[in-house]
Amino acid sequence: MNSTDKKRSLQFRDVFSVGGATGPLIGLLLLCAFLSFATDSFFSIRNFLNILDQITVLGVMAVGMTFVILIAGIDLSVGSVLALSMMVLGYLNVEASMPMGIAISGALVASALVGLVAGLLITEFKVPPFIATLAMMSIARGLANMITDGSQIIGFPAWFNMGAIIRYGGFLTSTVAVMLIVFITTLLYQRYREGGRALYAVGGNPEVARLAGIKVKRVTVLTYTACAALSGLAGILLAARLDAVQPSSGVAYELDAIAAVVIGGTSLSGGTGGVGGTIIGVLIIGVLRNGLNLLSVSPFLQAVIIGLVIVLAVAAETFKHREQ
Repeated sequence: MNSTDKKRSLQFRDVFSVGGATGPLIGLLLLCAFLSFATDSFFSIRNFLNILDQITVLGVMAVGMTFVILIAGIDLSVGSVLALSMMVLGYLNVEASMPMGIAISGALVASALVGLVAGLLITEFKVPPFIATLAMMSIARGLANMITDGSQIIGFPAWFNMGAIIRYGGFLTSTVAVMLIVFITTLLYQRYREGGRALYAVGGNPEVARLAGIKVKRVTVLTYTACAALSGLAGILLAARLDAVQPSSGVAYELDAIAAVVIGGTSLSGGTGGVGGTIIGVLIIGVLRNGLNLLSVSPFLQAVIIGLVIVLAVAAETFKHREQ
């Protein structure tokens, strides 16, 4: 194999996380096999479709978190951004009686602005990502509460909620369709677009990436902006599912998003992994929660089990890097 073929092989592996997600994929299959024997209702088309419905919000958020972690960053504000997006959507559509199209656009713009500010704090003011996004988490949550003084909003058009209930073609709801579009689009972006490959370069070594002609600051700002926008989109999907919005939504969602990315094989140190692995990580969390509910496991014990899964995933990543 010549150097060109090796380079293409490495790019393909990194983008789709084949190597990094092999273990999680095997784990997902084993988990499905176990739950199929342990419960009577797990192995059914209806239950699988329910799992897809349940992971839509986490799936969209985790894609944005994948981008951030690929550049060796972290975003703790995604849960609060989700809440801000929901409240802006509710205020514009219900309180201000604006068309849903304008309300959705306003919610996405408000979300993206939070990511833009976080990115500028990190690149221009050299604020550590942990601190910058922690500050934006507090600001976004405060703004979400200020919009209605902490009250929830109800009264969306009937079609908005029905889109998250009706299974078109007998299989997919509109919310699941949006999640699948996000998955496919981001996978193709990482594989075929220069910006997608730049994420790996910045995460691997920002200085080398800069010397190679990559605008590291620009990539960083756009990555945090995209992550926040996707969190806003997740908020819209959640609003459609709940048919209501409240400023307390999204608490601790950032932990689930980070967990899905890590379980999927993306390194917290940046530069390796990808959306392909994150999809598997999201499915593992969704299947695990679904199976534990079917087994009537206590919600408190579920949190412990999912925490142990995260620890095992991080330990496996550390062991793999030591071997390499």
